[in-house]
Amino acid sequence: MKTIPYILIAIRFILAPIIILLAYFKGEEYGFFILSLMYFGLLTDIFDGIIARKVGVSSEKLRRLDSQTDLIFWLSLGFAAYILNPDLIKNEWKGILLILAMETLCYIVSILKFKKETCTHAFLSKMWGLSLLIAFTYLIGFQQAGWAFYFMVALGFVAHIDVIMIILILPEWQYDVPSSYHAWKIKKGKKRKKSIFFN
Repeated sequence: MKTIPYILIAIRFILAPIIILLAYFKGEEYGFFILSLMYFGLLTDIFDGIIARKVGVSSEKLRRLDSQTDLIFWLSLGFAAYILNPDLIKNEWKGILLILAMETLCYIVSILKFKKETCTHAFLSKMWGLSLLIAFTYLIGFQQAGWAFYFMVALGFVAHIDVIMIILILPEWQYDVPSSYHAWKIKKGKKRKKSIFFN
């Protein structure tokens, strides 16, 4: 049981190149199969953390590995969306550039302050992950951007601001911080309560 979280993360990592290759070689005819892999990948992301906490193997190493694998997984879907719908993605370049810039900024701020990448797994970031799921469903499955894309960009901007605030507020690097409010409580010396989502 203790190896299952690592296996689930590895599965998500392996899915990334598979998704890109399917988009490149198979095209739109495999769009919904790519989406099924995306949903399966999301399930592995949900259960790796839950199982890790249940069997007592949730650690800094595991959470950092999970966070970086998430980044690779979602980037692969972004590349797939571009391969399948280049004109659509080019038309929405401003929103995409904003999200990429915010993600990069989170890493820069965290590395400059703590010499480590960000690994907050914040609540708003989890909600943003769900919005990514919906946005990619529209982009890859239906070749549309629409409200799902713009909602994803707006929520992504807010979520990344929250992560940056967490980094700036925390006195020392820490993983699994639900929000900037919780970071402020940690700074004030208050212990956070354990939950099903966070250690």
